[in-house]
Amino acid sequence: MGEEKDYCVIMCGGIGSRFWPFSRKQQPKQFLDFLGIGRSMLQLTYDRFSKVIPRERIIIATNADYVGLVKEQLPEIDDANILAEPARRNTAPCIAWAAYHIRNIDPEANMVVTPSDHIILKEEEFRTVIRRGLDFTRNRDVLLTIGIKPNRPETGYGYIQVDEAVDDNFYTVKTFTEKPELDLAKVFIETGEFYWNSGIFFWNAATATRAIERHQPLLATTLRFGEELKGEGESAFIESHFPFCPNVSIDYAMMEKADNVYVQLADMGWADLGTWESLYELTPKDKNQNAILRCGTILNGCKNNIIALPEDKLAIIQDMDGYLIAEHDKVLIICKKDDETNLRKYVNEARIKLGEDLV
Repeated sequence: MGEEKDYCVIMCGGIGSRFWPFSRKQQPKQFLDFLGIGRSMLQLTYDRFSKVIPRERIIIATNADYVGLVKEQLPEIDDANILAEPARRNTAPCIAWAAYHIRNIDPEANMVVTPSDHIILKEEEFRTVIRRGLDFTRNRDVLLTIGIKPNRPETGYGYIQVDEAVDDNFYTVKTFTEKPELDLAKVFIETGEFYWNSGIFFWNAATATRAIERHQPLLATTLRFGEELKGEGESAFIESHFPFCPNVSIDYAMMEKADNVYVQLADMGWADLGTWESLYELTPKDKNQNAILRCGTILNGCKNNIIALPEDKLAIIQDMDGYLIAEHDKVLIICKKDDETNLRKYVNEARIKLGEDLV
């Protein structure tokens, strides 16, 4: 009982600059078919959650610039279920607006919040984990995330240190650390006490808004609106207030500060398709550990590379180790595949020197 009050929020408003040059401002990675199966990352996320929660209770939170793409890729979603952010303000304002919006629909609502760029290899286990998470938060004053056992010291994820067990695979959280430096991430892995934060969150709407008001009073003051604001009234309120929200992630804004955070440990074949390195980890490889996407190649002395070129291109490459070689829409990039700092620098340099059209 209570499932009829469950909602899902899919966040798909980011630019995805770490996947440049494939991911562009006009069409970010969540709208692309990276796996070559005819469905974008957003569509795959919707497909997974629509098997747990009916479409009328699935909310798409995106940037106003991408509403057309959302409607094109998810025509079954009603306009009222698309939250169009007028400015880019990170995940905390996005989630706060969704929580207030859902609470205004149903004060007893329960919700799961998810990014739109995850890969899930074990679909049946995934559905079980989502249902158990929603059951756990439905009538509790708790903030819940999913923890994934790490297989490498990744600096792009948040880490959760588990504490006491409270149920089968549910634990209290001892510490919550967002994107540590590499040396610290290595220590986390060695202890065996830390898990990756999947970025999938559960809470009921009352708990979420209460936590926002406690830990982010400025954000709450900026976004809080009365129960009477529905439809165009709510949209007008957000249009004028959302740009003034602080630019802060939900991890920094709430999860690291709250004392009622729990984690559900899960093995569901999860991966965050956030970087070229993460795509490399997921992609089948040749005998020299080269991941080749779509294009033809002749390789000599090459290993540990990811090569993503147009299908009609033949790439002849010699003596490269650990590189990203990618071409898309007038841009060719060749750089170390695990060097996210330099990749962000190249995106910014391209923007400054060549204009927004290339990014």
